[in-house]
This record gives sequence, structure tokens and C-alpha cells, in this order.
Amino acid sequence: MTQISTQFNLEGKVAIVTGSSKGIGKAIAKGLAENGAQVVISSRNQEACDEVAVAFKALGLKAIGISCHIGKEDQRAKLVAKTIEAFGRIDILVNNAAINPVFGPIEDVDPAIFDKIMDVNVKAPWQLSNLVLPYLQEHKNGSIINIASVEALTPGFGLGLYSTSKAAILMLTKNQAKEWGRHGIRVNAICPGLIKTKFSAALWQNEKILQKIEKAIPSGRMGNPEEMLGLACLLASDAGLYMTGGVYTADGGYMIAG
Repeated sequence: MTQISTQFNLEGKVAIVTGSSKGIGKAIAKGLAENGAQVVISSRNQEACDEVAVAFKALGLKAIGISCHIGKEDQRAKLVAKTIEAFGRIDILVNNAAINPVFGPIEDVDPAIFDKIMDVNVKAPWQLSNLVLPYLQEHKNGSIINIASVEALTPGFGLGLYSTSKAAILMLTKNQAKEWGRHGIRVNAICPGLIKTKFSAALWQNEKILQKIEKAIPSGRMGNPEEMLGLACLLASDAGLYMTGGVYTADGGYMIAG
């Protein structure tokens, strides 16, 4: 029987994690690297990417930094090309980078902001997945993990367009899984709840909102970025070989709190 430690072993695998210079992306990248993967740290700022890569290397992990503005088509192509140049293969893609520049009623959002949200949160993961597809096909054992949100599963207030974009990611995930399964590629989505990151600061720094959420959810607290990596490592590794098209929450019970 295969040992669990062997099933989670990512030695020899190469993983791209977008938006991984901080927050959930950084935590997932570290988890994949700790299980043996060679990890590409990617965000807009090359210096920020290099800083994380250096810190990982100091821990004996394998990582390089490749900057990429995920909303720009040419930079997405460059990210893939530079990864292949560095490692010669791609096995895992974590589409984590996302934006939410507005908090307020959906009717107040400028159409240009709508376009920006959809470009970064939906179009970019779709196209980046397409770009890595040929490389994932090569070894018949690829994994794409799309980071969505519990906001994709239930409507809230103030996050309407972000929620809409993340709901689109769930259907993208299911279609990718259905169409690409024949290539040995698994595609799954993770829906984090309220996680203590800079991205979600508008929520948890508001004491009233935070108290309301923490009082309502079974865990009684918000999550930490590191609490997302176990699920990501499962979906990226052979431990999750029969898991595809799934939508998995890591939310402290938020979705059952209603």
C-alpha cells in the first residue's frame, strides 16, 4: 500500500503560484515547496518575488521569483516561458492572484472597474490555464487549483462583482475538469472564508464586521493563510488523484452558519 507521505510527495514537480509574494498564495507556495515541489513565486513586483524566493531557499526549499502582472496578456505568456526556461516543465498551476478594488453596492461600480475585475479574476486564470495546458498534458498528471471564495457560493453585501467573478471561476473549474480529464489533468477550486490577509483587511479591520462573522461561524474566528495549504497540497499531489471538478470550502464553517 502507498504511504501517505509518498502520496503527498511533490519531488520533481514544478508549480506556478500566482499572487504568491504574500497571503494565501505565499502560504500555498511554501506548502508545495515543503512537499518537494520547485515553486515559481509570482506577483507584480520582481523584488517582492525575489524576497520570498530567497526566504524559501534559506529554509532549504526550491523556489525562484518571476514577476507577472496577471492582468496583462504578454506577461502571462512570459511567466510560462520563463518557467519552462528555468525548469523545463510545469505540473501544477495555482490561480490565486485576484483583485477587489471596490467595496459597496453593485450599482455604484464604474464599468471600467467591472472590466478590470473580470480581466484579472476570470480572464487571466482562464488564459493562463490554457497556456500551461500543453505542459500539463506531457506527463498525464497535472493539477490546476483555482482559488475562489465562499463569496462565490452565497451573496453578501459590498462584494457583489468580486462574488460574481469568483462564481465564474467555479464554472470555469468544472468545465476545465470535464474537458481536460482525458489528458490526465485534474482541476479543482478552493473557496476560502475570511482569511487574515492584506487582501481582506477591509473586512477584518472593521471590528463590527469581524465580530459579526466570528460570532456566526462555528470556528468562532477568522482563518490564517497557512490553513489553506493542506487542502492545496492534497489537490496538487497523488493523494488527490481521483479528485477533479470539486469545489472545497475552507471557511471555519461559514457556509453552514446561516
